[in-house]
Amino acid sequence: MLNPGDQAPSFELPDSDMHIIRSGQFLGEQNLVIYFYPKDDTTGCTIEAVELSDLTDEFTELDTQVIGISRDNCVSHAAFRDKHGLTVQLLADTEGEVCKAYDVWREKEKNGEKRMGILRSTFIIDKQGIITHALYDIKPKGHAAQVIDLIREIT
Repeated sequence: MLNPGDQAPSFELPDSDMHIIRSGQFLGEQNLVIYFYPKDDTTGCTIEAVELSDLTDEFTELDTQVIGISRDNCVSHAAFRDKHGLTVQLLADTEGEVCKAYDVWREKEKNGEKRMGILRSTFIIDKQGIITHALYDIKPKGHAAQVIDLIREIT
């Protein structure tokens, strides 16, 4: 489990337009909000992505880039983005390496059946690449406003 004060694991993943995004490109430039979510175009994931997208101007004013990561592929991300008019950047971790590095790939139980999946989690990372907040097992509704408040604390 990652904790505040830890160095954020680095990554290199494609976005919904298949451009490679590297975590290092934000160092010294912007704070980073990385949120991990289970699946494109599902109820909770849509609520979270739309609420975060609605606050794009506030994040921009706070020198903060918001990135969503799931194991869906780039095509799925593009369809999800376009369907809901999302402005958050969506990255495809199809192999699950970044999910494992951030310790969000976990065993889950639903209807008595156990399986592996993404634990909905958010990490706030300062401009030096240090995790300031590690929020595991969050609820999507209202989470974006909570994240904005936490960003204000570090800026």
